[in-house]
Amino acid sequence: MVTRDWPSRLAERGEAHRARGLWRQRRTVATQALRLDFAGNDYLGLAGDPRLAEAMAAGAHRHGAGGRASHLVSGHLAVHEALECRLAELTGRPRALLFSTGYMANLGTLQALCDGETRVFQDRLNHASLLDGAQLAGAPSRRFHHGDLADLDRLLERAPAEAPKLVVSDGVFSMDGDVADIAGLAAAARRHGAWLMIDDAHGLGVLGEQGDGCVGRAHGVEEVPILVGTLGKALGSGGAFVAGSHELIDHLIQFARPYVYTTAQPPGVAAATLAALKILAEEPERRARLHALVARFRAEAAGLGLPLAESTTPIQPLVLGESRRVMAWAERLAKCGLLVGAIREPTVPRGRARLRITLSAAHSDSDLETLLEGLAACRAAERADGAEATP
Repeated sequence: MVTRDWPSRLAERGEAHRARGLWRQRRTVATQALRLDFAGNDYLGLAGDPRLAEAMAAGAHRHGAGGRASHLVSGHLAVHEALECRLAELTGRPRALLFSTGYMANLGTLQALCDGETRVFQDRLNHASLLDGAQLAGAPSRRFHHGDLADLDRLLERAPAEAPKLVVSDGVFSMDGDVADIAGLAAAARRHGAWLMIDDAHGLGVLGEQGDGCVGRAHGVEEVPILVGTLGKALGSGGAFVAGSHELIDHLIQFARPYVYTTAQPPGVAAATLAALKILAEEPERRARLHALVARFRAEAAGLGLPLAESTTPIQPLVLGESRRVMAWAERLAKCGLLVGAIREPTVPRGRARLRITLSAAHSDSDLETLLEGLAACRAAERADGAEATP
């Protein structure tokens, strides 16, 4: 038997991916073009705010450009400590712990908490990092139907009574934009003696009375013992955190390998995030503006007959079904100067490919009108070609 060489293996897999219309390509986006970016997660328009850039530059000037070492060696600076305290305050938790990315926060938390005896119960539409974290830990994982608390109850009931149990869910689902029933999940976990972990990456800064997300202070540490949030979306900077009890954070510091063995976050990034949190507290009109844009977009898209998914968050999925159809729409929009996410399998189930449209407080009314005009033009072009499919 002849073993294929590595270049041949890579080429074959790539060709198969292209043939299915699933090949991913990066775009190099000029900064000045970001005004019409309807693909990113900069929900409050803070990524381009000069106050964050100034805070980042000042932090780098004071502390240096890099973290130099892990938090447990010599990388944990006063600016990191201040940021962790501020994040704990925002979310109503005793403590918070910084991670390099949201992916690493989820991997590290699940790896540190779970083992082969733990039973993990995940929403079927959870982010890949949550699924990968349970797999990394070697924990048996069951996936309940999306948002189906009865199915979750059934799975929990069947689990061995003596096994540690962890229920895990996105807060706002990144591809559908809907919000988890946090109270219902907490009640189900409590009935079966399980802990609940929520990844509120897309809710933090956007939802909640103070921008504290769909969990935040509304659902305390007793209901949601493990809360994960990211800083590179609504807060416009980078990195992530886990918030919870003193015991949880101490445990993660000891046993979360992505925390223990990763260089600390660049201090300038931490300084920029502190500036973002100050703006979040002092400018609630940003959230009000964002929610008004979402409501207007949904109303006008409905008038155009566009098949939007049910979402009241800045994530507005336009489900078109087939991958090639989604790519055709995305290319037409790009010609109009509009950048919109084209999401295909395996990120979403086969037959559920979509445009993932995201709104930001930085979008103007004319930006929104341009987007709606572009979507209407896509629909008209498809009808003219006789190629329209039922979503």
